[in-house]
Amino acid sequence: MTTMTTPARRSRTQYFTASSLDGFIADIGAIAMGSGTYEWIRRHLVTTGDSWPYTQPTWVFSSTPRLCISGASITFCRGDVRPVHAEMLAAADRRNIWVAGGGNLAGQFLDAGLLDDCFIQYSLATLGSGKPLLPRRAVGRLQLASVRPIGTTMVAMHLVVKHDDVRSAP
Repeated sequence: MTTMTTPARRSRTQYFTASSLDGFIADIGAIAMGSGTYEWIRRHLVTTGDSWPYTQPTWVFSSTPRLCISGASITFCRGDVRPVHAEMLAAADRRNIWVAGGGNLAGQFLDAGLLDDCFIQYSLATLGSGKPLLPRRAVGRLQLASVRPIGTTMVAMHLVVKHDDVRSAP
């Protein structure tokens, strides 16, 4: 009698810039965010009196000290994303890792060969200036997986990062 085993699910590291209209994102086990995203959330919480919205362990990449939000599972870090990613994988326990906002941070994960997917929602609005979505040259590294309209003013894209056979070592 032959038994078939299901291969262990591998965590995926995903860059989300928005969520679905009904508020769902992939099963997330850990979160990485840049200091700009963190400070935006922190200011919002101070203004509204709300509590930290995530139950997942969160790593905030920052080159300067930040005020911590009471009751939140936050680790502040700096430098190379690879060793931090290894910690996040352990904490995620085969669930996905979410790179929440921060195009520069997502670019660092991309450069290290650690980013698997980009879920991007594009609006028909124009800003004229601001922070770039992904400040890296990614031509040839991203493959379109799906596109779907959201109403008449937005489109959601899922891009898969093409990896070489071997990922960057931590």
